[in-house]
Amino acid sequence: MVRAGLSTDRLVRAGAELADEVGFEQVTVSALARRFDVKVASLYSHLKNSQDLKTRIALLALEELADRAADALAGRAGKDALTAFADVYRDYARAHPGRYAATRHPLDPEAAAASAGGRHAQMTRAILRGYDLAEPDQTHAVRLLGSVFHGYVSLELAGGFSRSAPDSQESWTRILDALDSLLRDWPHA
Repeated sequence: MVRAGLSTDRLVRAGAELADEVGFEQVTVSALARRFDVKVASLYSHLKNSQDLKTRIALLALEELADRAADALAGRAGKDALTAFADVYRDYARAHPGRYAATRHPLDPEAAAASAGGRHAQMTRAILRGYDLAEPDQTHAVRLLGSVFHGYVSLELAGGFSRSAPDSQESWTRILDALDSLLRDWPHA
């Protein structure tokens, strides 16, 4: 018998909230069962196991992040689009650290194909069209942006910039300025 009020969607959303509170790696079906004050077995009609739960949280987080990025990019181009896109990632990571960590969760090919990951790549490439980069430079630039955004956000979340001047917002702004400049004057092989 399925416990009233429990659904896969509700469990995944609760798992995402739990990830933000305790960290993505700490999320398990057992921890989720404790949150709902139910036996673990009662969740198995909705979730296969903890790996399934984590995959579903990752898919939710990727979708949320893609939706926010798409909203932020609407009507923007060039540096304005680059900054809006970068700020969405940083703001999401700061507001939802566990969900942000989930966006880095390895997905099997079927889950990856069904994820919003492709939307993220399309939006990044759309931003780069404003910089007139052809292949393979566009792919190099996509990798650069992903590395800088994720690296900076990860270091910032870990407290890496909290004890030094200038403050991290000033550095973030300067980094985005530098990326814009680099993309406008991309080095050719």
